[in-house]
Amino acid sequence: MPLKSYLFAESARLNACLVHDQAHIKLGDSGDYVEDIQIALRHIDGLVIDKIELVSRRYGPSTAAAVLAYKKKRKIINRAYQSAEDDIVGKMTIQALDNEMSRLEAIPTL
Repeated sequence: MPLKSYLFAESARLNACLVHDQAHIKLGDSGDYVEDIQIALRHIDGLVIDKIELVSRRYGPSTAAAVLAYKKKRKIINRAYQSAEDDIVGKMTIQALDNEMSRLEAIPTL
């Protein structure tokens, strides 16, 4: 099932992340899809990301730290091969972010 939030739905890269391990988003990546993840992390949990990373849309150390904090809070771990959370946006993480963004987008604003 494709991503459904307005923020992520049109991103081919994030939809690929949902189904392909080789499309995971990690340290060093950059682009619009990284910016969308940064927006979601800031919007959902108010996580702080370095301004340089935001402007360059780069998955740098502060974005990685924000992803790790998000995953730790929700205990997102693939128990098939992990014993602890990591700072990579993979299938489970993008699905969780998308679900939360969809819920937030559905809340009417006054």
